[in-house]
Amino acid sequence: MTELLERIEEWMGELALRNSSEHTLRNYRIDLEAFHEYFTLKDAEPPAPREFDALAIREWLGDLHRQNLSPVTIRRKMAAVRSFFKFLVKRQLVDINPAKLVRTPKIPKTIPRVLTPEKTNVLVDGVAEDRFDKPYPERDLLVFELLYGCGLRVSELAGLNLDDIDRAERWLRVRGKGKKERQVPFGTRASAALERYLAVRQPSDPADRALILNRSGRRLTTTYINVMVRWYARMLLDVHEHPHGLRHAFATHLLSDGADLRAIQELLGHSRLSTTQKYTQVSLTDLMAVYDRTHPKA
Repeated sequence: MTELLERIEEWMGELALRNSSEHTLRNYRIDLEAFHEYFTLKDAEPPAPREFDALAIREWLGDLHRQNLSPVTIRRKMAAVRSFFKFLVKRQLVDINPAKLVRTPKIPKTIPRVLTPEKTNVLVDGVAEDRFDKPYPERDLLVFELLYGCGLRVSELAGLNLDDIDRAERWLRVRGKGKKERQVPFGTRASAALERYLAVRQPSDPADRALILNRSGRRLTTTYINVMVRWYARMLLDVHEHPHGLRHAFATHLLSDGADLRAIQELLGHSRLSTTQKYTQVSLTDLMAVYDRTHPKA
């Protein structure tokens, strides 16, 4: 094993000790192993961590641009490398963080497209009607009711256990980013969907406490939830939608109906209010569209 790869493994171990999410660990590993591979030439080892400088990082960054990767993807990969070298600086294994000396591409400001309340209801109601004769309609409906009704991230939904549900008071205990826990209420429709699903839930192991199960009776993966949401959205609305889009819809519709931004922040599990404020841009855009369409002096 090369010295660079050894240090990467040390960093991954450090992230695991910090209780980083599986999603973070997976992405960091993919990005850093690709970084190692780029600098591993034929019949030669990559440079040792101390041998890296800003010029080498810029060369690697240029290759990412040549691959026509999006600015978001490039910034994510750059963040992984910066964090890795920051770890090495703290361990006094390198003197400086060369990745900090390299500018990353800016992300163009865009306002996310959000399903209207009417279309969202058509989508969720269509799942409830079971018009496609899917094998697990109760489970699929619960997935949509929790994604839209509670604004959960797909990883949070997949990670729910039976012990996380207070059925009497209608509360969920949700483990978000960085293993932070929060309490999220769920409504009557989600409650009804939950009871219907629990009546037919069949785990392969009776001791398995995972809430949402696949056809083998094991925990449903985030990948399958993504596939499920895209399939129903295409069949019912003829649009490309994903689980995070339902989270956007949850927050935007709450805000449009007068919910307090800080309350939405708590429900979404955002550590910073600025992250939640992007939903105000969506609502203001909708407001301007209504003004332009209806005001006689617009």
